Amino acid sequence: MTKKSSQGLDTLRFSRRTGLVALIASAVAVVGLTVATPSFAADKTIKVGIISGEDEDVWRVVTTEAAKKGLKIETVVFNDYTQPNEALERGEVDANAFQHQPYLDNQIKQHGYHIVRVGYTGVWPIGLYTKKYKTVAELPKGAVIGVPNDPSNEGRALRVLQNEGVIKLKDGTGILATIADIVENPKNVEIKELDAGIVGRSIDDLDAAVVNTDWALKSGLSPKERIAQEPIDGNPYRNFIAVKQGNENEAWVKTLVSAYQNDTVKAEFEKVYKGTGLSAY
Repeated sequence: MTKKSSQGLDTLRFSRRTGLVALIASAVAVVGLTVATPSFAADKTIKVGIISGEDEDVWRVVTTEAAKKGLKIETVVFNDYTQPNEALERGEVDANAFQHQPYLDNQIKQHGYHIVRVGYTGVWPIGLYTKKYKTVAELPKGAVIGVPNDPSNEGRALRVLQNEGVIKLKDGTGILATIADIVENPKNVEIKELDAGIVGRSIDDLDAAVVNTDWALKSGLSPKERIAQEPIDGNPYRNFIAVKQGNENEAWVKTLVSAYQNDTVKAEFEKVYKGTGLSAY
């Protein structure tokens, strides 16, 4: 082989080798680009804990909105307030949507949960209901009034009664007031502490009851049977979506919140709750 032929062969080998290196480098670059800028996984599925009833209708719409954004939601339905946070803490659900901040704060204090708020949903002003009287003034002496027995909602209920002059709480009492904080009771009413899910259903056995609006609907109570209600302005009891601490900045969380906070879901919310609940974002 001549020197010229040998140089030509070396050049060909170099060209092939250079081309192969360039091809590999290009493939690596493409793979690196794909890894660095992933699209939102269309098959991402999360579980969200909610309370049974009207909210199931709202979350059907949320689920549809989330699917448009590449997020699949599977709702896990609970029948009382004590289960969703425990399920979230254990990782049995990825998020829940049923509570307000005073309730969560108390749950964290009691159980050490690592749960944080990520987006508001709605507010349900708590009200005083009765099937026997038309006004608060008609409540007789010794009337039996039911209130929710969980700390945050009991304090909320007692404030409704205080606002209406039924009782007076000691000065400086916070939002977690209990019956031990009552310092004046001019009608000597009996405050009966019941589970939040039961107090509304017990209305026939009571003179009146302070009931969370969502439970009032489930109990068949109507606004015409509500003789008092907490103020809406400055209400600290807005409900929200919550997740386990450490997940609040995940992409799916932002998608979940935006799937709830939109006009389509708001319209369904208003339809389902008929004005008894208000969007809170």
